[in-house]
Amino acid sequence: MQKIIFLVDMNAFFISCEMTRNSTLVKTPAAVAGDPKKRSGIILAANYEARAYGVKTTMILHEALKLCPNLILVPPDHHFYGRKSEEVMALLSNYTPCLEQNSIDEAWLDMTGCEGLFGAPLTAATRIMNEIKDKLGLWCSIGIAENKFLAKMAAEMKKPLGITELWKADIGLKLWPLPVQAMYGIGAKTAEKLNRMGIKTIGDLAKSDRNCIIQAFGKGGNEIYHHARGMDDSPVLARVVDDMKSIGRSTTLPEDLSDIAQAKLVLMALADDIGMTARRHQKKGRTVHVTLKYADFRVVTKQTTIPATYTTREIFQAGCRLLEQHWNHLHPVRLIGISLSGFHEDSSANQLSFFDKMENPSKKNKTEQIEKAMDIIRNKHGPETITFAALVRKGKP
Repeated sequence: MQKIIFLVDMNAFFISCEMTRNSTLVKTPAAVAGDPKKRSGIILAANYEARAYGVKTTMILHEALKLCPNLILVPPDHHFYGRKSEEVMALLSNYTPCLEQNSIDEAWLDMTGCEGLFGAPLTAATRIMNEIKDKLGLWCSIGIAENKFLAKMAAEMKKPLGITELWKADIGLKLWPLPVQAMYGIGAKTAEKLNRMGIKTIGDLAKSDRNCIIQAFGKGGNEIYHHARGMDDSPVLARVVDDMKSIGRSTTLPEDLSDIAQAKLVLMALADDIGMTARRHQKKGRTVHVTLKYADFRVVTKQTTIPATYTTREIFQAGCRLLEQHWNHLHPVRLIGISLSGFHEDSSANQLSFFDKMENPSKKNKTEQIEKAMDIIRNKHGPETITFAALVRKGKP
């Protein structure tokens, strides 16, 4: 039986979430950005009206305002985006139990064998897209293919509200003519190096000498070579909360990043999402991992042990320490990830360890109580009522 994999990718997710509760943002250039009052920070998400002016994710805020002076800026509310993401994932889980969330705004679905329930792949994808739009007020694009890589590439081909099929028989016509920098997994630096090797398109890469690619890029070269040929045997890995071994978030940056201050803003958003998820499921972890994937495909993963926690503040602090210890501005980063693991068997029954004794228990409990209260207030009244002001303005608690 041929595999049928969907990649559901939410369009301009953060700002689209904001538009569901603020109609004045609809059909006008708008973006979610760090610290709009100080005109500092970066663009976290821009709607399609703003993108028409050239505004894009990770752009420095003052540069975006030069391109679009009338840009409406909204402070980020990651708790709200997390709730909307859960709504999306809950809706998608009605179509298949085999769902792998790739980030806060996208997920792979293994739809193999579901034709009897939901019709042909294109019919099922149309139904999913319309249900997300009608019930949640959000837009998405969907890629349909026989593996995860091709589904991801297909989802990028038509935005917003696009559905694209990309089967192996289609790669010569739809995939190979694309410039090599359009390929998922290839950043600007890698694209430049490939171009210098005479490889301009994905088709050029697919037809190149595999050994030469591996020699130039190491293990990452083997992956991009096979992807260019439409090959990917990685399975869709469904996650069950009760079997949760870690809570992780990562994001592939639209452009390679050399500025640690911008990296910390990205890390803050990821840590906030992890903290919210961990508190919701009562999962306190002792190990924080930070993953950096460089432009040359080299991957570095570092970890540190901390007192058992599910607070955003402590997860972010630990992540920042790791980031500062291992950051090198001479090596641009194209992916940043952070995860929390080492969970207790029973997070409600905390036994003091050596690490716990090093920290004032009353201070630790106060932090937990504050963040739980913030969750409740934000969920009920929105982000304007209370926020991590110091985190947004300084990039650290």
